[in-house]
Amino acid sequence: QLVESGGGSVQAGGSLRLSCATSIYIESTYLAWFREAAGKEREGVACISREGIESYAESVKGRFTISKRVIEDTLFLEMHSLKVEDSGMYYCAAGGRCSAAGGLVSDFGVWGRGTQVTVSS
Repeated sequence: QLVESGGGSVQAGGSLRLSCATSIYIESTYLAWFREAAGKEREGVACISREGIESYAESVKGRFTISKRVIEDTLFLEMHSLKVEDSGMYYCAAGGRCSAAGGLVSDFGVWGRGTQVTVSS
């Protein structure tokens, strides 16, 4: 039900735009982006509430922007000034709620398969 795209390999300082195509009615759903780096736990990156309120992990504030296009049931993540530590598999998720840190894994029950982001120095 969730299909991510837009990942790739970029140099530090570059930008990427991730998309998540959904087959659900996103206007009434909390949506989030998570990432999982090699050897690390999955962590919340950004979350957007049903009302469009955004929340971000501290590590990405000011660099990443989450948005949604309700008419197309699509979620986006604009990523700028990318750092090597931003590398990982990025997942979109639906359901749950948004915590102040951008979302908790335990609050989301529908997941995509992920798209890989690799940032090189």
